[in-house]
Amino acid sequence: MPTIAVIGAGIIGVSTAYALLEHGYDVTVLEQQRYAAMETSFANGGQLSASNAEVWNHWSTILKGVKWMLRRDAPLLMNPAPSWHKYSWLAEFVSNISRYRENTVATTRLAIAARKYMFEIAEREHIDFDHVCRGILHVCWDKTGFDHATKVNDMLVEGGLDRRPVTAAEIAAIEPALNGNFHGGFYTPSDSTGDIHKYTTRLAQACTRRGGAFLYDAKVTRIEQRDRFRLTYSAPCAGGQSAELAIEADAIVVCAGSHSRDIAAMLGDRLNIYPVKGYSITVDLNDASAQAAAPWVSILDDRAKIVTSRLGAGRFRVAGTAEFNGLNRDIRDDRVRPLIEWTRTLFPGVTTNRVVPWAGLRPMMPNMMPRVGKGRAPGVFYNTGHGHLGWTLSAATSAILVQAVAAELPVDRLAA
Repeated sequence: MPTIAVIGAGIIGVSTAYALLEHGYDVTVLEQQRYAAMETSFANGGQLSASNAEVWNHWSTILKGVKWMLRRDAPLLMNPAPSWHKYSWLAEFVSNISRYRENTVATTRLAIAARKYMFEIAEREHIDFDHVCRGILHVCWDKTGFDHATKVNDMLVEGGLDRRPVTAAEIAAIEPALNGNFHGGFYTPSDSTGDIHKYTTRLAQACTRRGGAFLYDAKVTRIEQRDRFRLTYSAPCAGGQSAELAIEADAIVVCAGSHSRDIAAMLGDRLNIYPVKGYSITVDLNDASAQAAAPWVSILDDRAKIVTSRLGAGRFRVAGTAEFNGLNRDIRDDRVRPLIEWTRTLFPGVTTNRVVPWAGLRPMMPNMMPRVGKGRAPGVFYNTGHGHLGWTLSAATSAILVQAVAAELPVDRLAA
């Protein structure tokens, strides 16, 4: 039985491990954190959103970034400090503007396909993750925003999504808790929300039940290839010291999020992933009044770059913003404050005296498309770079990845 080493235990790594185990591979996952789903898969916006499949490669994104550069609370913020990685990524980002429509349609189709896989997995493994199936409501404050959203809607519908325009009155009927004077919006009834951390950790448990192994606190430091791959990793030991350990595998799948760029360099590949920081707050709905004032329908406010998810009766997640600031994970008050103020404005009955802030790094490729498939060397594969749609696309890209592995390394190869 071929052995596969999966690097990374976020949503992509765990989904990949599960798909490989289902196909009959012997799988070991290496994760540098102590538990699964402790980085970008910890507290994201919670949306499973084909309706958010629009890629960012558009001139309007560039113009907004320039306009907002001096605003510390801007929805899109870029640290102007020189960085070859950042500016090379931006150059490639601009070069992919010509593929904006093509990539948006392709991402929509991939997101729709992912639903079937993921919901089947959740049912089969009895995974409870506060799943709410009440759709996503995209609100537009003015005609300009609505007109742009209409153009985006044409691409999403071309990709096969059921998404329809709604009036201000229909918005109020779909989500009565929402407070705002909107021009109109769009509603996608087939989209849903949930708790990504719950889903990922419970899927990791399902992997263990199926025979998968997880090595935590295992930071990969070196990869060598002879007849097989030898992965050396550092692990903590007694006395606060660290030890170097190693495992061998027939193939490697890199699912390491923003760290994938460094892992790829060890394997002789260039992977121009950039970490784009996003923030979230989780609001504790600690009484009946707050629970009644919070929405159950997920909201997407494109002007503010903010999304929401209801996580069961007692929690409300608000997330957004994009910050280009390298591998910086600092939680800044001036970036969290707009999320709180937005919540107080649109949902005035929700108390925000108990709010947990968080920041995570979205691993983004310049074309906003995930990198799925073979690397340069035999036995090297990638499933990474999913950006703001990691959870939404995870089940589909993992299924695609397994087919790529199977074409090169069939399950019965060693037994034959």
